[in-house]
Amino acid sequence: MQLHLHGLPYDVVVKVIADFVAEQRSGEGEIRNYSDWLLASFGRTFAELLPMQYTRKYHLTTAENLSTDWLGPRMYRPTLEEILQGALSGTVPSTHYISDFRYPSQGGCAAYLRKFVSLAELRLRHKVVALHPDVRELTFAHGARVRYDAVISSVPLPELIPMITGAPQDVLDDARRLACSTCVVVNLGVGRPDLSAAHVTYFYDKDICFSRLNFLHMLSPHNVPEGAGSIQAEVYFSNNYRPLTAPPETLIESVITDLLRCGILRADDRIVFRSAMLVPYANVIFDLERAAALKTVHGYLDDIGIAYCGGYGDWGYMWTDESFISGEWAAETALALMRGRGHSRSTTAAAEASGSEAGATMK
Repeated sequence: MQLHLHGLPYDVVVKVIADFVAEQRSGEGEIRNYSDWLLASFGRTFAELLPMQYTRKYHLTTAENLSTDWLGPRMYRPTLEEILQGALSGTVPSTHYISDFRYPSQGGCAAYLRKFVSLAELRLRHKVVALHPDVRELTFAHGARVRYDAVISSVPLPELIPMITGAPQDVLDDARRLACSTCVVVNLGVGRPDLSAAHVTYFYDKDICFSRLNFLHMLSPHNVPEGAGSIQAEVYFSNNYRPLTAPPETLIESVITDLLRCGILRADDRIVFRSAMLVPYANVIFDLERAAALKTVHGYLDDIGIAYCGGYGDWGYMWTDESFISGEWAAETALALMRGRGHSRSTTAAAEASGSEAGATMK
């Protein structure tokens, strides 16, 4: 971000660079939260103007209330030379942590998983409503109860813990403390493909309802009919910080209005499809309560022999490859438990193995 100051108002560019130099000269102090990290990395003007604003939209809380556990390579710390080059010439090398990615030509991301279906005995329409570790049984919504040798769960921890009979009150309380965002995804089909030059665009503005736009027709021509384009807008909420108080469908018109204001949509555009989808678990919020609460919850699951995986089982920030590695860890844990070795998996070990953070499988 800070490498691309070219074109901003002159006084803003000067202040950003002056603050950056002053911060570097003062030396890095104690980093207690994400706000401290932003100020030390970029200086106050830039930190408050851009990433702190986006934090409130995307993470739904302030930078002072976030830890730095999620950062990894996601935020680049530039040199003064890079900042000056970007401010004066507008041409800087790409430093984004994702240089390229793969996307299936047909079928979307679900296509990655199709080959796995034939390798497993997959049973759908079996919603788990209770887990009984004392007798090693699962209860399903339709009334069936089955015994298990081991359980691997990717169920979100705030939902998993209340299902477990006999879960201690402190574990139940800490599971409720784990915060995440809820996303309303507004999908629009538009009668032209030339909507954007980028696959993904971020919006920091307070008065724009969405935080991010995805243009899925640019990922594969098979995602839309020929001659059409698609816009996927993400609008974030959180039960912990900013609850959603209206039906998701009510956001469709707000998104369209803001797309017109941004110039993404034109007044004469034909919108051929529109829908709104609620994603109750979107992104884990790395607030300052997360680490202690997660230690309690994961410690309890380790004690009762429940393996956990995925973004909502590990309660972390994972890319696709990291989610697969998380699943491998959980499978190894379950197999070890079945063999009686009592192997347990800690969050720290999982994070080290993934580079970030054979029994019944719960999803």
